[in-house]
Amino acid sequence: MAAYTENMTTGSEARHIIKFTLPLLAGNLFQQLYNIVDSAIVGKHLGADALAAVGATGSMTFLFYTLCIGLSIGAGILVAQSFGAGKKREVKVLIINAAYAAVIFGAAISVISFLLAGPLLKMMNTPENLYADAVKYMKIACSGTIAVAVYNWINAVMRALGDARTPLIFLIVASVINVVLDIVFVMVLDFGVAGAAYATIIAQSISAVGCIIYAFAKVKYFRFGRKTLKFAPNYFFKVVRTGVPIALQNSMISVSMIYLQRTANSFGETVMAAYTATMRVEQLIHQPFSSLNAALSTFAGQNMGTGKLDRTVKGYHKTMQIMAGFGVFMLIVFMIFSRNIVGIFVNEADVIDIGGRALKLSAMFYVPLGTIHVTRGLLNGAGDVGYAMINGFVEVIGRIGFAILLVNIPSMGYWAVWGTTCLTWVLTALMSLIRYKQGKWKNKVLIETNS
Repeated sequence: MAAYTENMTTGSEARHIIKFTLPLLAGNLFQQLYNIVDSAIVGKHLGADALAAVGATGSMTFLFYTLCIGLSIGAGILVAQSFGAGKKREVKVLIINAAYAAVIFGAAISVISFLLAGPLLKMMNTPENLYADAVKYMKIACSGTIAVAVYNWINAVMRALGDARTPLIFLIVASVINVVLDIVFVMVLDFGVAGAAYATIIAQSISAVGCIIYAFAKVKYFRFGRKTLKFAPNYFFKVVRTGVPIALQNSMISVSMIYLQRTANSFGETVMAAYTATMRVEQLIHQPFSSLNAALSTFAGQNMGTGKLDRTVKGYHKTMQIMAGFGVFMLIVFMIFSRNIVGIFVNEADVIDIGGRALKLSAMFYVPLGTIHVTRGLLNGAGDVGYAMINGFVEVIGRIGFAILLVNIPSMGYWAVWGTTCLTWVLTALMSLIRYKQGKWKNKVLIETNS
């Protein structure tokens, strides 16, 4: 496993983007597979109530994790731009100050989320029979937020340097360790839902430490001198300013998804089951798009850092072509196999009927969905992170606004749920394209370029 960095400022744009996307996609799909296995272990061994208790914490833990994820993305953008510009010392200073930000914010969020776990789950009307297990799981999971922060920091930095392969290897290591610890803690030692939480935190901690040790041993940008190890307030706060808008974007999207889930719940168990099945499929569909997002973000960061605007635009156009090809391919697949795909998750004929038709509807809007991901990748990589909050706000307005509007149209019925999703994708894609066409992102580079 040779360590490497990759300069994306020369050579074929499409080759760089595809080469970088593939390990990201493999990692994302592997993580989705792990999530399925993790849920199966909890659900099969501890029962449906335990699985529901863990699920009840999902939206809240994500809200806390997302700040750390946003900070790591912000750090990655800055590192990519400095790396592309050939500013070796600045890269090192950014890496270490991003680490300080990850540890400080991770520790603070760990304490805050631990203390708020109970009140927040009460506020979400968590059923009384699930409450104790949900609080236990959330307290453990959230107290390990510092591990999540460090894990995302090292992954973001390695990818910003052009290395998507090493994070993939350590992601696979984390997932395997997690499954093994799930079996030991949940099935052998009978730790209950606490065992599943401990397994996740320990696995991410081990993977983060392993990746850090590897980076320090093999990557020259992790060889710090006394000066580069110093806390530098200007770089520290630059990481924070860059990452927070992205974190808030993710948080707002999460809130809007919670609202749409409540809308689906109002139509009864059959629609809830169909919505859950289609959401699981949608999570898989998001993975190629989000991988292209991350690849283009690194590509744009490096090229904008060195002042290569034309090359950045070419990379965006080629990524859009790749995305559109995948979107059309998946449309064809779902038009033919939608009922079979939903049938993987459920057995009930009425659920399969609704879910199958819903997948066909959603598939017609995968190109707008992909447009959101790809354009976000360009804008973030170029440094236009302030738009992230606007983009997140658009999604919130779309999901809540369209849901309220469509639910009150009698002929829509439960199709208001999927109609809301599709219309939100179109609205957000249009806003993203408008931002791209305005060209403001061209002057948002966060470092001094070499142009």
